[in-house]
Amino acid sequence: MVDGFLRQTIFHNTISSYLISITIFIVGFILIWFLKRIYLHRIKVWVKETETPIDDFIVNAVEKRLLPLAYFGIFYICARGLNLKPIISKGLNIVGLLFLIIVAVRFLLSIFEYSIENYLIPSNSMDLTKQQSIKVIANVIKIIVWSLAVIIILDNFGVKISALMAGLGIGGVAVALASQAVLGDVFNYFTIFFDRPFTIGDFIVVDEYSGTVEHIGVKTTRIRSIGGEQLIFSNTDLTNSRVQNYKRMEQRRALFQFGVTYDTPIEMLEEIPVVIRKIIENFEDTVFDRAHFIKYGDFSLIFEVVYCVLNSDYTRYMDVQHQINLNMMREFKTRNISFASTAQNLFVHQQQPAEERLPPCKHPENYL
Repeated sequence: MVDGFLRQTIFHNTISSYLISITIFIVGFILIWFLKRIYLHRIKVWVKETETPIDDFIVNAVEKRLLPLAYFGIFYICARGLNLKPIISKGLNIVGLLFLIIVAVRFLLSIFEYSIENYLIPSNSMDLTKQQSIKVIANVIKIIVWSLAVIIILDNFGVKISALMAGLGIGGVAVALASQAVLGDVFNYFTIFFDRPFTIGDFIVVDEYSGTVEHIGVKTTRIRSIGGEQLIFSNTDLTNSRVQNYKRMEQRRALFQFGVTYDTPIEMLEEIPVVIRKIIENFEDTVFDRAHFIKYGDFSLIFEVVYCVLNSDYTRYMDVQHQINLNMMREFKTRNISFASTAQNLFVHQQQPAEERLPPCKHPENYL
């Protein structure tokens, strides 16, 4: 009697088949719950005592991502053990594939996000530009991965991917032509990211504009000028321009000229380079290069001096030049060396009257 009851058919499956599937599902569910409750709990306690955070991430990922997949796997195995209608069987396969793709994509992206947040960004904590760029690239990769997942899902739903991709390709070309300038700025953003001609905080000069980089965006870069206003450049303009980056200048080369009067004795002219050298070498962070009498000017004898300041700070360079100029004034004053000026001296020679300049005539009668 019991065998007859178990052999009764309901929806193309015997009662015994239903009972076997239910039993397998309950046993599998209890087994997974037992493993989670006992072993996974012990593993979580153990990993909390370790110093590395990666084991905590693995345990959390298994609990949040893989355990739901295990529960669904038990249900899928039990359901496939029954004799189902083709439409139900196909729907179950689609749901299973959909669930598997979503879980797999979320698991892979969680590993990707963990790697970025715990390895790439902390290793460049002082570089704000690189942090921002890595986050943008990470978002782009996420969009690409989810797009591929959607394409796989649509393909299993019977959507003709080839026709869809062709339509997207034509639409993409039209959008690319319409937004050529915007896409150019986006691609040039990645050029700035990989080539890194400047970063946030660098003082740069672009043509006649100069300032400190405040923000590097996907389309534009913002610079705070010396005057205080904000300058906004498109990334294409920056990559197509000659950019001078003063932040990366390890030392500053300085050149200046001065003139002394023409009546300066030659002994003093020979002494001037020696005096300049001693003045410059008194500074700790300066290196003297040369000092020469280079040419004869219209109003003065021109000297040229070259030295280096071992510091990229413009204020420090101006402080050194200020002190050099003052010390030159003191040294030249003690040696009676005069700086030349562009003023012109006009010498006037007073002439005698014409009758006084002519010699007296010896024979005036000849002129009568």
